Amino acid sequence: MYAPKFAITNRILKSVGEIEAAKEVIENAPLVPYYEKQFRTDAIARTVHHGTHIEGNDLSLLETKKILEGIEVVAHERDIQEVINYRNVTKLLDELAVKRGGYDSDMLLDIHRETVNKIVAPEKVGVFRQTQVVIKEENTGRIILAPPQATEVPAYIDNFLEWLNSAEARELHPILRAGIAHYILVSIHPFVEGNGRTVRAFANLILNREGYDIKRFFSLEEHFDNDLASYYEAFAGVDNQSSNV
Repeated sequence: MYAPKFAITNRILKSVGEIEAAKEVIENAPLVPYYEKQFRTDAIARTVHHGTHIEGNDLSLLETKKILEGIEVVAHERDIQEVINYRNVTKLLDELAVKRGGYDSDMLLDIHRETVNKIVAPEKVGVFRQTQVVIKEENTGRIILAPPQATEVPAYIDNFLEWLNSAEARELHPILRAGIAHYILVSIHPFVEGNGRTVRAFANLILNREGYDIKRFFSLEEHFDNDLASYYEAFAGVDNQSSNV
């Protein structure tokens, strides 16, 4: 069974404690239902906008909100479809969050199916990649990530999910489990396209299922998008053989 190597540092403990304190305040704040609904609607729009913007979508937050409201927007068809797709992903996460049982590959494949619907060739939608991929630095062309061979992807996913569903993993704080899942799935890069959005959504699913959606008032995608350099540096700073996962 896969076993991630990591160390729980004082900095991590402090961050988890701060999240717990904020969660307690927000979940017990006496808010009028109307405002709660507005906060969630706004968070969905920010999640969809920033979740697609990270991957190069050119639509503004205002344009994203218009699309979600059914208002016509003049833009590239692909950009519009990406927004529609990611909104559907958030709906799917709502369904999967209340599903009984552990995590399985169908969840990951279903998220991918919604993410790349009408964007990639049908035979590549909701299936693990059949070709080798590498991630290169944009400016230099230097390879910064060489994921497993395509033939190894199903086994890597199975091993990861076995760990995620294990008693050992369940002893970890959900925030740590979501973070580890985020990193490992990015490393595996299981799909030809749509990996980033699919992986971030799966990490959100872990938080949602385990009580850390925090009323769904916030958007992790917005947090990542606002400091992409740090987001990518965090991945680059992790080594599979170190204690930094």
